[in-house]
Amino acid sequence: MPWKVKDVVEQRKELIAAYGKQEGVAELSRQYQVSRATIYKWIERYRERGEAGLEDQRRAPHHHPNACREEIRERVLELRREHSRWGPRKLKAYLEREERKEEWPAASTIGSWLREEGLAHRRRARRRTPPQTQPLSHAQVANQVWSIDFKGWFRTGDGTRIDPLTVSDAATRYLLRCVAVSKTDEQQVRAVLEAAFREYGLPEAIRSDNGPPFASVAPTGLSRLGLWWIRLGIRHERIAPGQPQQNGRHERFHLTLSQETASPPEETRRGQQRAFGRFQKIYNHQRPHEALDYATPASCYVSSPRSYPSRLPEPQFPQGAVLRRISQQGSLKWKGQRTFLSEVLARQPVGLLPCADRYWEVYFGPLRLGWFDSWAHRFHPAHRRPKDLQSEEG
Repeated sequence: MPWKVKDVVEQRKELIAAYGKQEGVAELSRQYQVSRATIYKWIERYRERGEAGLEDQRRAPHHHPNACREEIRERVLELRREHSRWGPRKLKAYLEREERKEEWPAASTIGSWLREEGLAHRRRARRRTPPQTQPLSHAQVANQVWSIDFKGWFRTGDGTRIDPLTVSDAATRYLLRCVAVSKTDEQQVRAVLEAAFREYGLPEAIRSDNGPPFASVAPTGLSRLGLWWIRLGIRHERIAPGQPQQNGRHERFHLTLSQETASPPEETRRGQQRAFGRFQKIYNHQRPHEALDYATPASCYVSSPRSYPSRLPEPQFPQGAVLRRISQQGSLKWKGQRTFLSEVLARQPVGLLPCADRYWEVYFGPLRLGWFDSWAHRFHPAHRRPKDLQSEEG
């Protein structure tokens, strides 16, 4: 049978019991091989607290000179309850910006407070694959690129379908529009964009996916919205099919929008639009953005110097182009014969530039749509270059 091992606390109890039997401190010091000062310390603690005083005491100080005031802690927790998805760094950045007189604690301290109150939990670290491209890296200043898209639809409490159309500035993340449209068609999108153009001016480019009404099956994927943008001097950038990461900033924004306004959704369409409005104000003017060094989008965004014209300009064609107007049915008339191009181009002017004996390049403004074969009266869209034209140029 093994020897019974006594822990330190049990030995202290034996020492106190022996002292109670009138054993001297000197004898106890030799027996337990501790100093007399140590014995007097444990005797004093036993008199003050009983056997609980013989337990090991916490070494942390009862009062810390750098401890935060309780008012500071409560203000942080109050802000977190108002914005349940803001992390410690966003909370700290907001408080330092809005309440500068106070000295706010480190983000790590704020994080520990949130966990203590059950308002946050540690996230599992995720393995991330580094991106291969930076498709929006050119958007360095406001109004270089606007992103536009429909967030996935959902239903309100009363069953109404909600299709949010969102428009944001790619460089500053400023949310220009967040509107629940009644239909996802060209008329609705154009009305929303016209209001944004009048308020903020014109961007250099607009980036979208390849779905309607932003793109179509017309040559180069041109849509009626695209025609309008070209006439306004706006370049249309479309992401590659099935590559939403090429508009990743806007896609990630949609997750935040869903979490803040549709989890759960409001009861009615009007209530949901009010929720969008509240979110837009907070997102632009209050919420610190990590990619902006915790500044707000509103503090970084400025309106475009290019104002929305009162009259839609005519498209500007390459020098020397022969102009023709497409019919209502979408066909080009050439020497008494008609060649179909696209219904999207109905009643629009196109420019033709000779490039070989029988071929003409077809343009809408600066955009080359394809080639017109003046002998066969046939149109070749831009992605289907005529083989004999290639051999002639080769």
